Amino acid sequence: MIDNSHETHETEEKLLPFVASSKILPLAAPIQWIQQGAEDMKKAPVVSLLYGLVMTLLSILIAYSSWKFGTLGLYLGMASGFLLLGPVLAIGLYSFSCQLEQGRKPVVGYCVREGGSHIKDMLIFSFILLIVFLVWARAATTIHIFFPANADYTALDLALFLGIGTAIGAIFSTVVFTASAFSLPMIMDRKTDAITAVITSVNAVLRNKLTMLVWASIIVSFVAVGFLTFFIGFIVLLPLIGHATWHAYRETIDASDWPENDKY
Repeated sequence: MIDNSHETHETEEKLLPFVASSKILPLAAPIQWIQQGAEDMKKAPVVSLLYGLVMTLLSILIAYSSWKFGTLGLYLGMASGFLLLGPVLAIGLYSFSCQLEQGRKPVVGYCVREGGSHIKDMLIFSFILLIVFLVWARAATTIHIFFPANADYTALDLALFLGIGTAIGAIFSTVVFTASAFSLPMIMDRKTDAITAVITSVNAVLRNKLTMLVWASIIVSFVAVGFLTFFIGFIVLLPLIGHATWHAYRETIDASDWPENDKY
């Protein structure tokens, strides 16, 4: 008798859709995600705040070094390292929320193993972010060519400079946000690749433009609060955003066509 199990397995893999389907979200959905993220933090305050503290210290290190030494090369090097490390650390928060969802007590060691099992896709995603960041930095540098530091400017010139810089930053921020809104939780949750996860994220954001604009506005507001509190607020706000992102993924993306990653 011929064993067709291998052939059947390959056929099932070929039948996987190009992108995971996404739901149409209500405008107030991000508020619910924040509330659910806050509940996760209450259930696992130590591991959540530990994550927030680590990310905050990394942010302070980057900001201090770029101010102290004032070299673009150093800033790019440290920021690039932060981009490479950030997604790996973010997997931990999604794992905490996933474990809580299953009624388990979050374990840091499990998150380390979880991140290690997705290192390939994490590196691919980080490489995509790195390319975007380098183009972003190049665009920001180009603006200064038209606005030399030693020139005399009027208020209108400064307004034009800030307006152009803000517009360019908004474009690149939108690209990064669209690509990463749901992709990282999907990589953690399902046996999929980084490209499929990114395409899924882009599709979901485009289908829910107004809702995701609200979500992006909340994130920007949290970041502003973090800076206004001299980074202290980030200790709480960064893990809150991470937990909320997991719930955003669970409500928005239907990735049931892909097999689940091992949760135990």
